Amino acid sequence: MTITARCHCGRTVMEVDGELPEKLTRCTCSLCSKRGHLFAYYRPDQFTVRQADSDAAYRWRSKQVANHFCSACGCDTYADSPAFDKDGSWDGKTRRIALNARLIDDFEAADWPVAVIDGKNLW
Repeated sequence: MTITARCHCGRTVMEVDGELPEKLTRCTCSLCSKRGHLFAYYRPDQFTVRQADSDAAYRWRSKQVANHFCSACGCDTYADSPAFDKDGSWDGKTRRIALNARLIDDFEAADWPVAVIDGKNLW
């Protein structure tokens, strides 16, 4: 199955080769909670940016996580990050993509089950 997601203005288009996850993820860290992210996680080999005319990235603290957004319409599109374990540890190489599920075509993310990560206290 191919999942397509796009920002509000359509200048950023992403595709995922895979299914919707069992649950979306909401993180309580300062950035995610302020931006209202609902993430669907995928391996980098499942994810393709088909169009990114206005792609920009914001990195904070460790600079290990690239939070991508459309500089034209402001929509947060995806994050490329280390594949942290629930305790905050990382193997130093494995990465993951966190697609903003609110941008998936013909999908209502607010109706999907959500798991919460306590990012406010983990990192």
